[in-house]
Amino acid sequence: MYQNAHETYLEGRIASADPLELVRMLYQGASGAVRDARHYLAEGDIAARSRSISKACEILIELTVSLDHTAGGDISRRLEQLYDYMQRRLLEANFQQADAPLAEVLGLLSTLGEAWDEIQVKAAPAQPSPSLWSHPMPQESVMESAHAWSF
Repeated sequence: MYQNAHETYLEGRIASADPLELVRMLYQGASGAVRDARHYLAEGDIAARSRSISKACEILIELTVSLDHTAGGDISRRLEQLYDYMQRRLLEANFQQADAPLAEVLGLLSTLGEAWDEIQVKAAPAQPSPSLWSHPMPQESVMESAHAWSF
C-alpha cells in the first residue's frame, strides 16, 4: 500500500513539475542511488551496490542525452563532461569496491543540486525557464523510470 501511495505522489509531482524541477528531481534520484550504493558497499552487498550504481548511471545518461548544446553552449558541454566523469567514477567505485569515488560523485551531485536550487529560486514564475535541454525530459519518460530510480 505504501508503494502505491508513493508512486501516486511521485507521478503527481513529476506531472506538475517544470523543467528545472525535473532536473532537480533527477539529481535527487541520482544522489539517493549513490547514497544507497555507499550503504550497500559498507554492508558488502555486491548485487545491491551494483544495482544502485547502475541507477545513478542511468540518471546521468538521461541528463546527458537531454542536453541541448545549441541553446546551452559552453555550459551544456561542461555539464556533459561532468556527467561523463561522474559515470566513470561510479564504474571505478563498482569495480574497485571503493567508497572514495562514490563520496566524490555524491559531493558533485550535491553541488549541482544546490546550483539548480538557486536557479529555480532566481527564476521568475512569470518567465519561462531557460533550458539547456533540447527536449526537456518528457514527463511520461521520467514517470516510467521513476519506479526504478526511487527518488
